[in-house]
Amino acid sequence: MTDLRSASADDRFMGMACRLALRGKGKTRPNPLVGSVLVKDGRIIGKGYHRKPGTPHAEVIAIRNAQEDPRDSTLYVNLEPCAHFGRTPPCVDLILAKAIGRVVIGTKDPNPKVNGRSIRILQDAGIEVTCGVLEPVCRRLNEVFFKYIETGTPFVTLKAAMSLDGKIASYTGASKWISGEASRRRAHRFRAEVDAILVGIGTVLRDDPVLTVRGIRGASSPLRVVMDSLLRIPLDAKVLAPGARTLVATTDEAPPDKVSLLRQRGVEIEMFPAGPNGRVPLGSLLRRLAEREVQHLLIEGGSRIHTTALEEKEADKLMLFIAPLLLGGEGAPGFFGGRGFESPDQAHPVRDLSIRRSGPDILVEGYLKRD
Repeated sequence: MTDLRSASADDRFMGMACRLALRGKGKTRPNPLVGSVLVKDGRIIGKGYHRKPGTPHAEVIAIRNAQEDPRDSTLYVNLEPCAHFGRTPPCVDLILAKAIGRVVIGTKDPNPKVNGRSIRILQDAGIEVTCGVLEPVCRRLNEVFFKYIETGTPFVTLKAAMSLDGKIASYTGASKWISGEASRRRAHRFRAEVDAILVGIGTVLRDDPVLTVRGIRGASSPLRVVMDSLLRIPLDAKVLAPGARTLVATTDEAPPDKVSLLRQRGVEIEMFPAGPNGRVPLGSLLRRLAEREVQHLLIEGGSRIHTTALEEKEADKLMLFIAPLLLGGEGAPGFFGGRGFESPDQAHPVRDLSIRRSGPDILVEGYLKRD
């Protein structure tokens, strides 16, 4: 029999817990993704994952599903169990009541209401606790939750479709469709996993996007956010149509009558003092969105807003669909504009790259290194 205390066994069962947690992707927010496996004498006797807010947590489901008495078993969970009353009772209470012998945790919960408290409660009750198994994997699994809790701002993903030569539109501004059908389907699935989508007014005026989730059964559309410093948004813009909530971020220089008119139509308005460039300050908007429990923000463009996010170091991740096309054109917009850098050694480094096919396109994902 495999020794459950060996690193290989702990890694294997923690890996199972992480894969279970992924089944809740896009459905658990604002809660994190959590999976749990209950093991006794080397055998899995129960497992579960958190499905949506207000439903039992992964540990509770695993224990309830146990095929035999869980006494003296080992519970694996990718995130520290909760020790406080939220929408559901504390998980540690059930762990104690069922006399679980050992608890293996992937990583501590950064939530100040937890953050090591559960571990201390379990240890004080005589339960053996091992923490930090596959910790990098477990943190990456809940990277959105960790960023939101630790910084008070959303996790920001920049997404764009571009040609091989880095253009997100032609010199005339045409951008439909650079990416292929498979990439567009994947993009809609990703939209269903975020809390909000952000575009600038330039994208609205040029492309008139709907910014909803389409073709994904059971998925709901995230909050649509438009940065529009002077409220130039047309009243018949598709982003204002039913299908999802819409928030327009504007400045105190916007026409008051346009503000009133949009609010009468059910559009949410967030006002900000105009920044030095007369625009909505992106950092202030991110903090305001976090107050609305927006944990994951998807920025879909165009070039100006991507550039702002990169220059102000507000972006965490890139999601770039690269199509087998060459658009050319000195005036054609690229993904990242602005002044640029004097030399490559000053450029934005991108780490942990992953590259895969998406139909005829290539999907490149990576993380932006922060100073």
